Amino acid sequence: MSLTVIGLNHQTAPLRVRERLAFPAEMLGDAVRTLIDSQTATEAMILSTCNRTELYCVGDGDEVVRWLALYHNLGTSEIAPYLYRYTDKQAVQHAFRVACGLDSMVLGEPQILGQLKEAVHVAQQQLALHSELNALFQKTFAMAKDVRTRSAVGENSVSMAAASVKMAEQIFPSIDKLNILLVGAGEMIELVATYFAAKSPKRITVLNRTLARAQELSAQLDAPTADAGLLTALPEMLPQYDVVVSSTASPLPLIGKGLVERALKLRRGMPMFLLDLAVPSDIEVEVANLDDAYLYTVDDMMGIVQSGKAARAKAAQEAESMVDEKVAEFLDWQEARQAVPMIRALRDEGEKARRYVLENAMKQLHKGLPPEQVLERLSHQLTNKLLHAPTRTLNKDSQHNPDLADAINRIYHLDEHTEQR
Repeated sequence: MSLTVIGLNHQTAPLRVRERLAFPAEMLGDAVRTLIDSQTATEAMILSTCNRTELYCVGDGDEVVRWLALYHNLGTSEIAPYLYRYTDKQAVQHAFRVACGLDSMVLGEPQILGQLKEAVHVAQQQLALHSELNALFQKTFAMAKDVRTRSAVGENSVSMAAASVKMAEQIFPSIDKLNILLVGAGEMIELVATYFAAKSPKRITVLNRTLARAQELSAQLDAPTADAGLLTALPEMLPQYDVVVSSTASPLPLIGKGLVERALKLRRGMPMFLLDLAVPSDIEVEVANLDDAYLYTVDDMMGIVQSGKAARAKAAQEAESMVDEKVAEFLDWQEARQAVPMIRALRDEGEKARRYVLENAMKQLHKGLPPEQVLERLSHQLTNKLLHAPTRTLNKDSQHNPDLADAINRIYHLDEHTEQR
């Protein structure tokens, strides 16, 4: 079985497809366990974000695709056009690029590295990572830190969070006169909250299924107008807010067209900006058809996040070169690691030969033979022992296997001895 990556992202699949293949956070551990238990893969990790779903496996790629389709109650032919597949070297390179943010919608964005680490943690909890994937991700995280430190790949990025504020400012002249509602309390909402709080809005509220987490995030904002509440209060509170940003792990939309329609009537013509950063979507797409409702999704962010493209392109080129170097280093390290058991076995054979001739020599000395004679015999015996196997193999197989003769030639540097003669 080979190292395989099966996935889709914002470049290969529209949001409607990504939604259907996403793994909610609370289901991720079960999905990894199911994948391993199905014997589709011997090792596995699943990365699922708003922009991508990827399965990192040691297994057969075709079987992994079939499992992915079956898990989501889809046909293989339905998802195949949107998937990419990488194996061995390409898989390593893809993992490195993802960790550095080189494959992200926002070039160099740092959130993906944390998401990768969390996905690896989940897989480790399910005992789904062993020697191959553990080694890959240890090297991946070290490499990403090095590339981000030595290159400017993340310096000119416009994050999703920053883009959220810019989008709101295209509709409303000033953030400080707005009421901001944040639905969810995960990492993305935390980042968005920080950017909006920096603009000193009139009011900022965090709603979450768990009140304690909403209160914790609200307190972190250090804003006098920040408060928190339960998600159940959403229908009642929605009309009070000008900006609604949602990013939860809900498998179904939380904010429907009817709910927004009622809120807009109570707002009496005042517009509402809604930003859905969740995959699957938190807000029904039909909301976009309502007057005074400005709905944007993850895919709509592309225009804003492309700002500073020239500077990021230069940084990306530098980072790509570094990734290529790191991939080569990893593959060399992997190859060397695979040779360790053979090297150990070869040394064990050499040690056996040494002990054998040494024991014979000690017996000869105890019998009273001259040391010079014993040493001479020892050297002949050791030489014969060490060269017996390669000499016999050469006599038997060299005519049928020219590579064998070439290998022994290189091991013992026989060309050099021939030239010296």
